[in-house]
Amino acid sequence: MTPTFSVIIPTYERPTRLSSCLAALSDLDYPRECFEVIVVNDGGCPIDEAIAPFLGRMNVAHVTQKHSGPAAARNAGVARARGKYVAFTDDDCRPHCAWLRQLERQLAAGENVLVGGMVVNALEDNACSAASQLLVTYLCEYYNAVPGQALFFTSNNMAMPRDAFMSIGGFDQRFRRSAAEDRELCERWSRSGRSLVFAETALIQHSHLLTILSFWRQHFQYGRGAWQYRLTRAERDASPLKFEPLRFYIELLRYPWSSGVRRPSQITVLFFISQAANAMGFLWAKLLGSDAGAAVAIKAS
Repeated sequence: MTPTFSVIIPTYERPTRLSSCLAALSDLDYPRECFEVIVVNDGGCPIDEAIAPFLGRMNVAHVTQKHSGPAAARNAGVARARGKYVAFTDDDCRPHCAWLRQLERQLAAGENVLVGGMVVNALEDNACSAASQLLVTYLCEYYNAVPGQALFFTSNNMAMPRDAFMSIGGFDQRFRRSAAEDRELCERWSRSGRSLVFAETALIQHSHLLTILSFWRQHFQYGRGAWQYRLTRAERDASPLKFEPLRFYIELLRYPWSSGVRRPSQITVLFFISQAANAMGFLWAKLLGSDAGAAVAIKAS
């Protein structure tokens, strides 16, 4: 039987987190014969022990690739996928039991739509984790402000028809880190004439444990990804680099106070730190160049 969904999970050096993600997927309120799970080990430590307990509970397989980044890992997973739809999440995420049902409801309502779900921080006592997720929430609200004209969803909670994903070339593998590859995919999807739809009830809990040092590193890498994204867009459009208006940054720094988040003053300080790290990563990539490899379009199987 051909599954309705293929769930793709890139992973790298986080077997404990991966086990938690697989446990949540094994508890989905969705027929077991209607979805498969494909884990792509991006050149990290062996993951056989993490996967073994779930082999009899759902259809799960794994492949290993040379360390090439999450964009390439997702493409490798889709190349193995058999489902009508591909759904993406990350190894540090736990989908809600109704996740696939809610995604399917939106996917079935439109033709060739990309559906993005809701992501919430599961580590409420970790200020860095809370700030990191709140930044993403702000970005989604900013870029998806016009009803029916969404522009951006994160790759840890999105789904689309496999054929449409393949037709636009999948994720751009020049993005070798987890930074802006999802934004670039969403833009290409929109440019192809297809729509993006928000599914608020397709919920995922994100458990990205961060320290102040790893928080800085994360946003430094986001800055590097932002340079690659803007350079890619400028080259494609044969136009100068484009940036968000000043209002974007003013509202960003106000956002912790209007969002109802705990410890807004602390989160605001972390927002400042994130933007400093982002700017440094952007300048680093601009001055020293990207270490990204050439884009490789995935082939339909």
